[in-house]
Amino acid sequence: MAKYSVTGMSCAACVAHVEKAVRGVDGVSDVSVSLLTNSMTVEGTAGADAICAAVKAAGYGASPADASVLAGRADLKNDKASSALLRRLLISLILLLPLMWISMGHMISLPLPPFLHDPFARGIAEAVLALAICVINGAFFVNGAKGLFRLAPNMDTLVALGAGAAFGYSMYALFAGGDFYFESAGMILTLITLGKFLEAKAKGRTTSALRGLLDLAPKTAVRLNGDGSEETVPASEIRKGDRFVIRSGAAFPADGILLEGHLSADESALTGESIPVDKEPGDTVSAATLCKSGYAVCEAVKVGEDTTLSQVIAMVSDASATKAPIAKTADRVAGVFVPVVLGIAAVTFAVWMLTGSAVGYAMERAISVLVISCPCALGLATPVAIMVGSGVGAKNGILFKDAAALETTGRIGTVALDKTGTLTIGRPIVTDVLPCGGKTEEELLQIAYALEKKSEHPLAKAVVLAGEDRGIELLPCEDFSVHPGNGIRGKVRGHEVRTGNAAFGPAIPAEAIAQADALSESGKTPLFFWEDDAYIGTVALADAVKQDASEAVGQLRNMGVRVLMLTGDNKRTAAAIGRQVGADVVRAELKPNDKAGVLKAERGETLIAMVGDGINDAPALTVADVGIAIGAGTDVAIDAAHVVLIKNELKDIPAAVRLGRRVLTNIRENLFWAFFYNVLCIPLAAGVWIPLFGWELHPMFGALAMSLSSFCVVMNALRLNRVRVYDASHDRKKTNKRNTISSGRKQTDMKKTLHVEGMMCAHCEARVKKALESVPGVTSADVSHLAGTAEVTALPTVSDETLRKAVTDQGYDVTGIDGAE
Repeated sequence: MAKYSVTGMSCAACVAHVEKAVRGVDGVSDVSVSLLTNSMTVEGTAGADAICAAVKAAGYGASPADASVLAGRADLKNDKASSALLRRLLISLILLLPLMWISMGHMISLPLPPFLHDPFARGIAEAVLALAICVINGAFFVNGAKGLFRLAPNMDTLVALGAGAAFGYSMYALFAGGDFYFESAGMILTLITLGKFLEAKAKGRTTSALRGLLDLAPKTAVRLNGDGSEETVPASEIRKGDRFVIRSGAAFPADGILLEGHLSADESALTGESIPVDKEPGDTVSAATLCKSGYAVCEAVKVGEDTTLSQVIAMVSDASATKAPIAKTADRVAGVFVPVVLGIAAVTFAVWMLTGSAVGYAMERAISVLVISCPCALGLATPVAIMVGSGVGAKNGILFKDAAALETTGRIGTVALDKTGTLTIGRPIVTDVLPCGGKTEEELLQIAYALEKKSEHPLAKAVVLAGEDRGIELLPCEDFSVHPGNGIRGKVRGHEVRTGNAAFGPAIPAEAIAQADALSESGKTPLFFWEDDAYIGTVALADAVKQDASEAVGQLRNMGVRVLMLTGDNKRTAAAIGRQVGADVVRAELKPNDKAGVLKAERGETLIAMVGDGINDAPALTVADVGIAIGAGTDVAIDAAHVVLIKNELKDIPAAVRLGRRVLTNIRENLFWAFFYNVLCIPLAAGVWIPLFGWELHPMFGALAMSLSSFCVVMNALRLNRVRVYDASHDRKKTNKRNTISSGRKQTDMKKTLHVEGMMCAHCEARVKKALESVPGVTSADVSHLAGTAEVTALPTVSDETLRKAVTDQGYDVTGIDGAE
C-alpha cells in the first residue's frame, strides 16, 4: 500500500474526482483519499509516476509521502494553511468595512464624503473595493475555474460563480443604470474565507492527539560510548544496539531493555495509565515515555520507525486516512453534488425570469443557491470523527488500524475471547495450600518448594515462584528422582517426600479427596504431598483469571454484547473459568483452526469480534469481523488483528466498543446535519417558500450559513474528545444486526442424538467423535459404542444431512436422528 500527499482539494467533490482519476490507472485495485489529512492511500501495482500524473490531470497535485513516520507527519506541526487564511481574512475584512459603509451606510444615515454622493461614483468605489477582495481571494476563482474546465466542478467553483456573478452583474448594472450588488460579492468571499479559517483551526484540533504524540519524541539522548564516557547526541542518531543513559526527568529515545539500575517510568503517553511503573534490569522500556525517578543504562532494541511510539503515530494517522464503510453514501452524493447544484441554480434563475421577476432578483436567487450549498460538510462528516476517535483511542492505549475497524467495533454484537493469556494470566500460580497431618501452610509450602525446585515442570515453576514470593527458606533436596506420569520424590531434612497424583503415594483421607475433587471442578490442578509415607497436604494450582476479566465481561453483557469463551483446554476447566468470568457460551478442546470454524458458524445476526494474544489465535483474528489483539501478545497476533490493546487489560475491550459506538453515533449526527442542511437550505435559497410563506434568503446570509456548516460538523466531532471510554454508567443494550440478515432468529445451541450402527470399541467412538466435532458449528459430541449413540450439541445452522455424512464417511451407518429438522 503506497501513500501520497495530495494538494489543491477543497471539498468532498474534489475527493471524488481524485479517487475516480486514480481508479482509472492500470494496476490500481483500491484508492482512498482523505480531505482531512490531504492524503491518499493506493493499493495495487501501479507506479508512483502514473498515479501522480493521473492526479495532476484531474487538476490537483500529488507526491509520494515520506517513508519516515515522524518526518511524514511533521506537516501536522506547521499551520501554514490557517495562517494564510487568517491573512486573507484580515485583509478582506479591512476592505469589506469601507465597502459596506459606502454601499449601505446611507441607509442608516452614516455620513459619506461629498464625492460619493453621486451613485455612479459610489458604484466605482464599491467596484474597486470588491475587486480587491476578489483578487485577495483569487484562489477560489483559480481552483474553481480549473475544476470547471476539467468538467470536475468543486466547492470553489460554486463560490467563484456566486461571487463572480454578483460582481459581473453589478458591473453591468453600474453602467446600465440598475441596482448593483458589489457588497454581496465582497461579503460572500469574506464570509466563505471566515468559514474556511474556522474549519482549518477546528481541523487542526482534530490532530491534537498526533501533535501530542509527536511532541513526546525527545530531541536528544545521552549515548554511552565504549570507553564508558557519555555523549549527548540527537535522538535520531541512536542505533540498534547502542547503550544510552536515562536520568530522572528524561525521555527514552528508543525502545530498549534496561541493563543496569532502577527507575520509575511514566508510560501514560502510550498506555493511558497514570501510575508510574517500576523498572528493573531485564524490563523493557518504550521510546518517549518519561523517567520519573532513578538512573539506568539501557540498550536500544527498536529505533526510528520501529519504536512503539512511531507505530502508534502511524496507526492513528493511517486510520484517519482510510474510509469507514458508512462514508460510502456520502461519497456517492459528493461525486454528483456540485453539478446538481449548478443545475439547480440555472433552473432557479430560469424559473424566476419566466415568472416575470427582474434579472437582478433572479440572479440573487441563483447566487443564493450557489453560495449556500456545502459539499464540504459531506466530505468532513466521517473523517473528522474517525480522526478524533482514533486519537482518543490512542490516548487510552486502544489502537484502531483503519477507519473500518473503528466503525465495525461500534457495531459488534458478539465477542469471542481466548482463555489462556487473554482471560487468564497465561501461566499457573499457586491458589490453595491445604496442609494436613499437623503441618502448617508454611511448612507444607517449604517442603513443596524444596522438592519442586529440582523439577522443570511448568507446575513446579509455579510452586517455586510462590516460595520465593513468600520469602520461604529454600531447604536442600537430595536423592531427587522423576517418575514420569506419576510425580517426583526426594529427601528433605532426612525425610523422604514425594508429590504427584493420587496414585503415587499411600492412601489419602476421604476428606482430602473430596477437597481435591472440588478443586478440580473449579478448574484447579491439585498436587498431593507425602512425607515418610504419610499424607501431609495438597497444593492447588491454576491459570488464574485476570482481575478485570469478570468486570470486562459484565460490561460487555450490559451493553448487549454476547460473550463466548474459546479454549483448547479441557471442558471441566473451561466450564469453571467460564462460570467465573460470566461468559454466555463456553467452547472447549478447540484447536487453532477450530476457533476460526466456530467464528464462521457463529456469524449470523451480529458482527463478531475475536480477542486473542497468541500465534494460535491468528486464524480466528483474521476470520472475525474485528480481530482484537492484546498488546502483550505475539507479533503474529498483533499483525493479524484490526485493533490492538497496548495495555493488556481486558477493560479496554468494552472501552473499544464504547468508543466505536460513540464515533458511529457522531458520524451519523454529522451526516444527518450535512444532508439536512443542504436539503433544507437549497430550496430556501432558491425561493421555493416565497410564494407560500414569504421566506427569502439574501446571498450574504447564504454565504454565512455555508461558512459555518462545515465548522459545525468539525466542532461536533471534537465533542468526542470528552468521551470517557471507561465510564460504563451510560451503557445501554443495542441490537447490532447485520444488514445482510433479515431473520430475527437467535442462534442457540441445539442437541441431537444420532443412532449409529457399526461401532465396536472405544477406537470407533474416537473416530466418530472426531468426525462430528470437525463439522463447523458443532460444539461437542458424546459418543458411546455400547449405546450406539452420538449426542451432538450444535448450532441450528448445522443440517442433519451434514451430521449424517460426517459419520457415514467414517464407515458407519446412521439409522436415525432424534431432534431432527
